[in-house]
Amino acid sequence: MFTTLSFLFVAVPLFAQIDREVGESFATRSEIIGQRGMVATSQPLATQVGLDVLRRGGNAIDAAIAANAAVGLMEPTGNGIGGDLFAIIWHAENEQLYAINASGRSPRNLSYDELMSILNEQGDDAIPPYDLLSVSVPGAVDGWFELHDKFGSLPMADILAEPIYYAEEGFPVSEVISMYWQRAAGFLSDQPGAFKETFTIDGRGPEKGEIFKNPDLGNTFRLLAEQGRDAFYRGQIAEKIDAWMRENSGYLRYEDFDKHTSEWIDPVSVNYRGYDIYQIGGNNQGTAVLQMLNILEGYDLASKGFGSAEVLHLMTEAKKLAYEDRAKHYSDSDFYNQPTDHLLSKEYAAERRELIGDRAMRGVQSGVDVMEDGDTIYLTTADKDGNMVSLIQSNFRGMGTGFVVPGTGFSFQNRGELFSLDPDHPNVYEPGKQPFHTIIPGFAMKDGKPWFSFGNMGGAYQPVGHVSIITNVIDFGMNIQEAGDAFRWMHNGSTEPTDGLEDYMEGTGTLHIESGVSYDVVRALRAKGHTVRIGESFFGRYQGIMYDHQKGVYYGASESRFDGQAAGY
Repeated sequence: MFTTLSFLFVAVPLFAQIDREVGESFATRSEIIGQRGMVATSQPLATQVGLDVLRRGGNAIDAAIAANAAVGLMEPTGNGIGGDLFAIIWHAENEQLYAINASGRSPRNLSYDELMSILNEQGDDAIPPYDLLSVSVPGAVDGWFELHDKFGSLPMADILAEPIYYAEEGFPVSEVISMYWQRAAGFLSDQPGAFKETFTIDGRGPEKGEIFKNPDLGNTFRLLAEQGRDAFYRGQIAEKIDAWMRENSGYLRYEDFDKHTSEWIDPVSVNYRGYDIYQIGGNNQGTAVLQMLNILEGYDLASKGFGSAEVLHLMTEAKKLAYEDRAKHYSDSDFYNQPTDHLLSKEYAAERRELIGDRAMRGVQSGVDVMEDGDTIYLTTADKDGNMVSLIQSNFRGMGTGFVVPGTGFSFQNRGELFSLDPDHPNVYEPGKQPFHTIIPGFAMKDGKPWFSFGNMGGAYQPVGHVSIITNVIDFGMNIQEAGDAFRWMHNGSTEPTDGLEDYMEGTGTLHIESGVSYDVVRALRAKGHTVRIGESFFGRYQGIMYDHQKGVYYGASESRFDGQAAGY
């Protein structure tokens, strides 16, 4: 499902297709090329913050933390330290790929029976997104310190210096973020807590170019710089949150913060046409990317042509098959033994591929028996030593719940909304459990060497976005900026991880395509039984960094539809 704050985006035409107005082929911009470092984020000032850390001797991990802190301040419509974080890191010295799951858990003192009793009393049949029931422990700050403790170079005080400056002295709000912010301000200002005081100017969201300050967040950053992660999870911030939750009938407690931990995990991967594609599994939907690629590998996409009806049909059908498994099996691995090896096997992909015909499928179900929307930011960094970071961080629904504890400067996420209420479902709500997550960082290796750090935020769209980027580059030969500028598609109507165990996709769903596609393709897709809409969906925001080992340079790309920037030196 899509957030109430979403709206229709009209995309730019695709690279190497005929522009519908001037009849010329084009890309929106060249790739950015740098030798010593690269940063790509969704907010230009945040990109510069990360680049400044690299110039001052920090590494890619330091730059990612700094850029994430800056984006949380400058783009609170998508992320912040009230949310969660996932990252994949290539560490050059160790010549190893690492992954971290820094997502928080549900309140330990709220049982399933108590939750259901509250929902029944409120007349809700799902966990409401703007309710204290949807708040889980924020994991991002712990993720920063885990990354820093393992790989960091500069002191945390130096890393957070620029975000602190911008929080206290102010920054000009960029165009797209301003639009989101103004809508969210009108929607969330009446939430209990300090949202209005923290995130509005005289009760409204800031205009484009208007200087905005968040001194409370600056103070929180100072505490983290001086006292470390325990200031957030065991110190005065956790104490403030505990007191506020008790006063406002919330469910998180000091114990939830005290016991919170991130997890260093092995990323999951498949080989796609000679490239090793990595994602984060468990309670994260990255596995769907790999399942789709496994299915698509059985087709010669390049010969069918980018943007053709045949390719869009195959991709849509692969998405339907992978998303039904996503709805039934992706959950906290501490509570459910996910059949990942089977889901990612080439044999299973071949079985699922046999279900794809020339017509749009309906009545799709998961192939394995069991024993949508959100605002997010993605960023990526790389340094002179070859370290690369793929990081994604989110509040889930735009500015999250809108619950702001006075003096902290951030809004709590509403990830708890993504639990199922079916007691037999692997993703069912339980105390101390990580909910299903839509946010996924991507990474690709070639011949055992780091090649491409990439991501495309956007709720349930993200696996589709990742598959599109990878196939645009590998199958259709685009450079990484062209791959992001190409027109996008999204299919809606699949079963969700919040649904019941017995639910399945009954119709064909709806295929949404950006306006760069020709009407002949739309007509051919409709002839195959697809319901096609132009636009009317959210198609994400993309960033990427690719390393050319032969030339010794990084290529950077960023989202042309929004405020993003890639920069190197």
